[in-house]
Amino acid sequence: MHRGSLILCALLLGACASTPDDDPLVWSDELARSLPRENGDAVEVANFSQAPLGAVRAPWEPWDIVRGNTPTTYRVVPTEGATALEAVSAAGGSGLWRKIRIDLKRHPVLEWRWRVPAEMDTRFEANSSRSPPVRLSLAFHGDTSKLDFEDRTKLRLARVLTVHGLPYASLLYVWLYGVPAETVVHSPHTDRVRQVVVQSGVQRLGEWVTLRRNVLEDYRRAFGEEPEDVVAIGLMTDYGDDGSRRRAFYGDITFRSGK
Repeated sequence: MHRGSLILCALLLGACASTPDDDPLVWSDELARSLPRENGDAVEVANFSQAPLGAVRAPWEPWDIVRGNTPTTYRVVPTEGATALEAVSAAGGSGLWRKIRIDLKRHPVLEWRWRVPAEMDTRFEANSSRSPPVRLSLAFHGDTSKLDFEDRTKLRLARVLTVHGLPYASLLYVWLYGVPAETVVHSPHTDRVRQVVVQSGVQRLGEWVTLRRNVLEDYRRAFGEEPEDVVAIGLMTDYGDDGSRRRAFYGDITFRSGK
């Protein structure tokens, strides 16, 4: 399985869990049982602009994907008068994640910032055609008893091929070269992972880009069903398709009521 596909299959977060029929296909069930829903008009998921410099602190945690991979280095660093999360990957790759439960009917809108340095300009086409340089992933709870035999088989396979396996569903927001914005990309390995391309091309390399998405609408469009709660959020930068080193920055992340 291609490294980028493994990332799509596993970038989120978590813990071992059981489905209602005691077959531990996904880990999202346990989080849905144990986490309270967030309240208020705005839910702060990440406040990297105010975080202490250095190693990333709780509630964020490392997220390994493939056993033995060289992990991505994540650190809070000063940049342009504030602080942000810097991700550097020269080989392999790993993610960063946190557990949090969001009811999309109450908080459908997600806002965040990221930046891919302009130094990537000369290699962006070669190393970003399949594997995005930046990813923001959402893990969803759901009822696995509704899934067909093929989906359930692939969820079991994901438990073998990755460190943690999968949640019920994963929706990823990505930047891909040569794929038009608003394209929904299906994983070739499982129907439970979809990517939404929110940036395409090289025009905004070197800039901080602020994005705002209605996750409730995006999930409906990507999966053709109503979502249950988000139970975890992840970030990931890995090395390029051509084997080159990658560097990226992530800013604050907030869910809002949409008012």
